[in-house]
Amino acid sequence: MLSNSRILEAENNVRAYLSGGLLRKEELKGIVFETYKRNHRESLLVARKLFDEKISNLWVVVISYYSMFYLANALLCRLGFKVGSKIAHKVTSDALIVFVRNKLKDSLIEDYELASAEALALSDNLLQNYDYERVKRSVFQYESTEEVKTFKAKTSLERASQFGTEMGKLI
Repeated sequence: MLSNSRILEAENNVRAYLSGGLLRKEELKGIVFETYKRNHRESLLVARKLFDEKISNLWVVVISYYSMFYLANALLCRLGFKVGSKIAHKVTSDALIVFVRNKLKDSLIEDYELASAEALALSDNLLQNYDYERVKRSVFQYESTEEVKTFKAKTSLERASQFGTEMGKLI
Protein backbone atom coordinates (compact mmCIF):
# COMPACT_ATOMS: atom_id res chain seq x y z
CA MET A 1 0.00 0.00 0.00
CA LEU A 2 1.23 3.49 -0.75
CA SER A 3 2.19 5.36 2.36
CA ASN A 4 0.58 8.69 3.20
CA SER A 5 3.99 10.32 2.89
CA ARG A 6 4.43 8.92 -0.65
CA ILE A 7 0.99 10.19 -1.66
CA LEU A 8 1.72 13.62 -0.19
CA GLU A 9 5.11 13.67 -1.93
CA ALA A 10 3.44 12.87 -5.26
CA GLU A 11 0.80 15.59 -4.75
CA ASN A 12 3.44 18.20 -3.92
CA ASN A 13 5.61 17.11 -6.83
CA VAL A 14 2.75 17.22 -9.32
CA ARG A 15 1.92 20.79 -8.31
CA ALA A 16 5.57 21.70 -8.89
CA TYR A 17 5.68 19.79 -12.20
CA LEU A 18 2.59 21.61 -13.45
CA SER A 19 3.93 25.03 -12.49
CA GLY A 20 7.40 24.20 -13.87
CA GLY A 21 6.19 22.77 -17.18
CA LEU A 22 7.42 19.22 -16.55
CA LEU A 23 3.78 18.16 -16.76
CA ARG A 24 1.22 20.10 -18.70
CA LYS A 25 -2.43 20.01 -19.62
CA GLU A 26 -2.70 19.15 -23.28
CA GLU A 27 -5.49 18.18 -25.61
CA LEU A 28 -5.42 14.50 -26.55
CA LYS A 29 -3.39 13.84 -29.68
CA GLY A 30 -4.53 10.58 -31.21
CA ILE A 31 -1.22 9.74 -32.84
CA VAL A 32 0.68 10.13 -29.55
CA PHE A 33 -1.90 8.12 -27.65
CA GLU A 34 -1.87 5.30 -30.23
CA THR A 35 1.94 5.29 -30.31
CA TYR A 36 2.09 4.86 -26.54
CA LYS A 37 -0.38 1.97 -26.70
CA ARG A 38 1.46 0.32 -29.60
CA ASN A 39 4.82 0.70 -27.78
CA HIS A 40 3.28 -0.88 -24.67
CA ARG A 41 2.02 -3.93 -26.57
CA GLU A 42 5.27 -4.36 -28.49
CA SER A 43 7.38 -4.02 -25.35
CA LEU A 44 5.35 -6.62 -23.49
CA LEU A 45 5.60 -9.06 -26.40
CA VAL A 46 9.37 -8.59 -26.67
CA ALA A 47 9.83 -8.98 -22.91
CA ARG A 48 7.84 -12.24 -22.95
CA LYS A 49 9.89 -13.56 -25.88
CA LEU A 50 13.18 -12.69 -24.19
CA PHE A 51 12.04 -14.35 -20.97
CA ASP A 52 10.62 -17.48 -22.61
CA GLU A 53 13.75 -17.96 -24.71
CA LYS A 54 16.05 -17.15 -21.77
CA ILE A 55 17.89 -14.51 -23.81
CA SER A 56 18.38 -11.69 -21.28
CA ASN A 57 16.92 -11.17 -17.82
CA LEU A 58 18.27 -7.62 -17.80
CA TRP A 59 16.29 -6.70 -20.88
CA VAL A 60 13.15 -8.47 -19.62
CA VAL A 61 13.21 -6.13 -16.62
CA VAL A 62 13.98 -3.03 -18.69
CA ILE A 63 11.40 -3.75 -21.39
CA SER A 64 8.72 -4.85 -18.90
CA TYR A 65 9.13 -1.54 -17.11
CA TYR A 66 8.93 0.36 -20.38
CA SER A 67 5.71 -1.42 -21.29
CA MET A 68 4.29 -0.02 -18.05
CA PHE A 69 5.76 3.43 -18.70
CA TYR A 70 4.23 3.64 -22.18
CA LEU A 71 0.79 2.57 -21.01
CA ALA A 72 0.93 4.94 -18.04
CA ASN A 73 1.68 7.79 -20.42
CA ALA A 74 -1.14 6.71 -22.73
CA LEU A 75 -3.52 6.91 -19.80
CA LEU A 76 -2.19 10.29 -18.69
CA CYS A 77 -2.54 11.44 -22.29
CA ARG A 78 -6.16 10.24 -22.29
CA LEU A 79 -6.70 12.28 -19.10
CA GLY A 80 -5.34 15.38 -20.82
CA PHE A 81 -1.76 15.47 -19.51
CA LYS A 82 1.56 15.39 -21.33
CA VAL A 83 4.77 14.47 -19.51
CA GLY A 84 7.81 16.48 -20.60
CA SER A 85 11.22 15.03 -21.38
CA LYS A 86 12.96 15.96 -18.10
CA ILE A 87 12.69 13.40 -15.28
CA ALA A 88 9.84 11.85 -17.26
CA HIS A 89 9.86 8.59 -15.30
CA LYS A 90 9.46 10.27 -11.91
CA VAL A 91 6.86 12.69 -13.27
CA THR A 92 4.87 9.77 -14.69
CA SER A 93 5.05 7.87 -11.42
CA ASP A 94 3.85 10.83 -9.37
CA ALA A 95 1.14 11.75 -11.88
CA LEU A 96 -0.23 8.20 -11.74
CA ILE A 97 -0.62 8.46 -7.99
CA VAL A 98 -2.35 11.83 -8.19
CA PHE A 99 -4.57 11.41 -11.25
CA VAL A 100 -5.13 7.66 -11.58
CA ARG A 101 -5.17 6.20 -8.06
CA ASN A 102 -8.85 6.77 -7.32
CA LYS A 103 -9.96 5.98 -10.88
CA LEU A 104 -8.14 2.66 -10.59
CA LYS A 105 -9.77 1.97 -7.23
CA ASP A 106 -13.21 2.66 -8.69
CA SER A 107 -12.48 0.42 -11.67
CA LEU A 108 -11.39 -2.43 -9.38
CA ILE A 109 -14.52 -2.03 -7.26
CA GLU A 110 -16.68 -2.19 -10.37
CA ASP A 111 -14.84 -5.07 -12.05
CA TYR A 112 -14.37 -7.28 -9.03
CA GLU A 113 -17.12 -6.08 -6.68
CA LEU A 114 -14.53 -5.35 -4.03
CA ALA A 115 -14.99 -3.28 -0.92
CA SER A 116 -13.61 0.25 -1.23
CA ALA A 117 -10.71 -0.31 1.17
CA GLU A 118 -9.71 -3.54 -0.56
CA ALA A 119 -9.85 -1.89 -3.99
CA LEU A 120 -7.77 1.04 -2.77
CA ALA A 121 -5.16 -1.38 -1.42
CA LEU A 122 -5.04 -3.19 -4.78
CA SER A 123 -4.78 0.06 -6.74
CA ASP A 124 -2.01 1.29 -4.43
CA ASN A 125 -0.21 -2.01 -4.90
CA LEU A 126 -0.32 -1.65 -8.69
CA LEU A 127 1.00 1.91 -8.52
CA GLN A 128 3.65 0.91 -6.00
CA ASN A 129 4.70 -1.91 -8.33
CA TYR A 130 5.19 0.69 -11.04
CA ASP A 131 7.47 2.60 -8.68
CA TYR A 132 9.35 -0.59 -7.76
CA GLU A 133 9.91 -1.43 -11.40
CA ARG A 134 11.11 2.11 -12.15
CA VAL A 135 13.76 1.79 -9.44
CA LYS A 136 14.61 -1.83 -10.23
CA ARG A 137 15.28 -0.98 -13.86
CA SER A 138 17.97 1.47 -12.83
CA VAL A 139 19.84 -0.89 -10.45
CA PHE A 140 19.20 -4.32 -11.93
CA GLN A 141 22.52 -4.67 -13.71
CA TYR A 142 24.31 -4.97 -10.36
CA GLU A 143 22.55 -8.17 -9.24
CA SER A 144 25.07 -10.98 -8.91
CA THR A 145 23.48 -14.28 -9.83
CA GLU A 146 21.45 -15.38 -12.82
CA GLU A 147 19.00 -17.12 -10.48
CA VAL A 148 18.19 -13.80 -8.79
CA LYS A 149 18.00 -12.07 -12.17
CA THR A 150 15.60 -14.72 -13.51
CA PHE A 151 13.32 -14.39 -10.49
CA LYS A 152 13.29 -10.59 -10.76
CA ALA A 153 12.73 -10.74 -14.51
CA LYS A 154 9.72 -13.02 -14.00
CA THR A 155 8.33 -10.66 -11.37
CA SER A 156 8.79 -7.69 -13.72
CA LEU A 157 6.99 -9.46 -16.53
CA GLU A 158 4.10 -10.45 -14.24
CA ARG A 159 3.81 -6.92 -12.87
CA ALA A 160 3.86 -5.44 -16.37
CA SER A 161 1.12 -7.82 -17.50
CA GLN A 162 -1.08 -7.04 -14.49
CA PHE A 163 -0.42 -3.31 -14.84
CA GLY A 164 -1.34 -3.50 -18.52
CA THR A 165 -4.59 -5.29 -17.82
CA GLU A 166 -5.78 -2.83 -15.18
CA MET A 167 -4.58 0.37 -16.86
CA GLY A 168 -5.99 -0.82 -20.17
CA LYS A 169 -9.42 -0.87 -18.55
CA LEU A 170 -9.08 2.80 -17.65
CA ILE A 171 -8.10 3.75 -21.19
